[in-house]
Amino acid sequence: MMPSDLEERASRAQPAKPAASELAVRVVSGVVMAVAAVLLAVNGGVLFALFWIAAGAVIFWEWVNLVAHVERRAQWLAVGVIYAGAAAFCPIMLRADPDYGLITIIFLFAVVWMTDVVAFFVGRLVGGPRLWPAVSPNKTWSGAVGGFAGAIIAAFMVASFAALSHRAAVVLGAVLSVASEAGDLFESHVKRRFGVKDASHIIPGHGGVMDRLDGFIFAAALATLIGLARGGLSEPGRGLLEW
Repeated sequence: MMPSDLEERASRAQPAKPAASELAVRVVSGVVMAVAAVLLAVNGGVLFALFWIAAGAVIFWEWVNLVAHVERRAQWLAVGVIYAGAAAFCPIMLRADPDYGLITIIFLFAVVWMTDVVAFFVGRLVGGPRLWPAVSPNKTWSGAVGGFAGAIIAAFMVASFAALSHRAAVVLGAVLSVASEAGDLFESHVKRRFGVKDASHIIPGHGGVMDRLDGFIFAAALATLIGLARGGLSEPGRGLLEW
């Protein structure tokens, strides 16, 4: 018997890791990252900027590894520069708004996180038809609808706390939730295109930084575009939230 056969039999003999254990690791990691992100957002300034620049740098490193051996690598690297750049600089630009910076980031966090969390749990509990099996076989329509509803509730709650227009906040929450889910599907498509499950293994239970921020990147980019279009470079947060 060859050594490879022995290794294969040994790996089959080992019990599979319990799903509950994997979920616990995922939840703990997610809570730790969420608390750190909120604390940095509250603090703002240099630490907040450095955190997102570092996140963008790691995402670009993960992207480079994904496209290391593909055709048209230069084009894929150009896409990676835009993708990682959005992750790094969109949150910084939004947070820099002197009056609306913090509440803008909190609003964005609330919408994206509720989209992600509610979609995950509703999809697991309800199941049903797959959203896009060719790209992400685990995502369901029930999860997508649940995440969308959760984002609207989150947007309404933040608007109530910050005395913002509820109608505008609900519309924004809906739009940014769709952007977040689109970002999730985009990253799933990229990983499937290059035959990998996770962008890296930096974050326990989540994979890579790109895996954790996929939806946030798209939502933050759209929020920044809206904010800049209406509030300019000096007040992108006001431009996003005041209608």
